[in-house]
Amino acid sequence: MPPIIEGSLDAKGLKVALIASRFNDFVTAKLVDGALDCLVRHGADPKNLTVIKVPGSFEVPQVAARLAAQGKYDAIVGLGCLVRGETPHFDLIAAEAVKGLAQVGTSSGVPVIFGVLTCDTMEQAIDRAGGKAGNKGWDAALAAIEMVSLFSRLT
Repeated sequence: MPPIIEGSLDAKGLKVALIASRFNDFVTAKLVDGALDCLVRHGADPKNLTVIKVPGSFEVPQVAARLAAQGKYDAIVGLGCLVRGETPHFDLIAAEAVKGLAQVGTSSGVPVIFGVLTCDTMEQAIDRAGGKAGNKGWDAALAAIEMVSLFSRLT
């Protein structure tokens, strides 16, 4: 049987930045609340958690790149809410947000988690921000905790 390497879910001592889009803030605020709740329940000290607000999901990767370069955070979580409209704007912003965050994570060595909702309807977004589909902010924070632990085991 080959060895299995995986991360744990202990956030004690972690410094995590949450970058939250203000666009669709009534949804994004619930994602932030879920992420913070997850981190604290898994042992993070609230003093080591930072929430940075940006205008929209397009700006999230730009701030993630700056934070990753500073080396102050163990993980970065991008949170936002995009709802499909009648124009291609949704597709353009969603693609750039995911590509930008993936690029920051890959190039910086800092776990960068994609927690931007990309929904067809506002109802879907609400369901994913604490409604019947859970809270994807919580899920993104949990992934951040696990990835920091995993990265420490891969060195």
